Amino acid sequence: MLELRRSDRCRLGHACVADRYAKRIERFFEWSPAMANAQLAHPYFEVRAIAAKYADVFHLPALLQDPDETVRWSAAQRLPQRHLVKMAADPHREVRIRVALRLAPAQLARMMGDSDYHVRVLVARRLPLALLTQMRADPDGQVRIEVARRLEPPALLAMMKDADPAVRAVVAQRLAPALLAPMIADADWQVRYAVAQRIDSAALWPLLADEDEAVREAARLRHANPSAARNELQEGRQ
Repeated sequence: MLELRRSDRCRLGHACVADRYAKRIERFFEWSPAMANAQLAHPYFEVRAIAAKYADVFHLPALLQDPDETVRWSAAQRLPQRHLVKMAADPHREVRIRVALRLAPAQLARMMGDSDYHVRVLVARRLPLALLTQMRADPDGQVRIEVARRLEPPALLAMMKDADPAVRAVVAQRLAPALLAPMIADADWQVRYAVAQRIDSAALWPLLADEDEAVREAARLRHANPSAARNELQEGRQ
């Protein structure tokens, strides 16, 4: 450490591992990354967390059981897949979020039932399509929206009657026009509006008398000039 001070790579109040401010600790390791391995057991969690960003990867598995979640999620951002799998059930959501972002898609099935909705959202974005159907009944609407954004027919058809209108609206935006007829009478106007924009022109007539003005107008434009109306509606959403 004396050598570091002499070389001006360790300065109190500017760049020092003994500081309490994260930026100064970070600066210390930026200037002296070779010191990171030796600091992974430092008593201050911030030092351990920042050291994990610079330490040799083969030293990081020791942090899997670190008592502080900040240290664990810092390690999770660099650990190899074989170690990352072990962190999929970490007790802290921030750690599991990092794992869900990095874990190989084929390994994500173990996180489909995570207790945190945001973790499941990330899983739904990256899970292989062959497994994604298992998340269609997720209890959180935001998760089901992510599922609906990725599924293709016929798997997507099962979400036409989802309890959340926001999910049904996504379904209406993605299904082939010829499959939208069952959604013409949806209880939510936003879903019917999405249907009016995309359903085959020949099937538009029920929406011309819809109770919602926006839906009626969308249907009227499509009915009058299908090609021009589609372009006008598209521009209006931008």
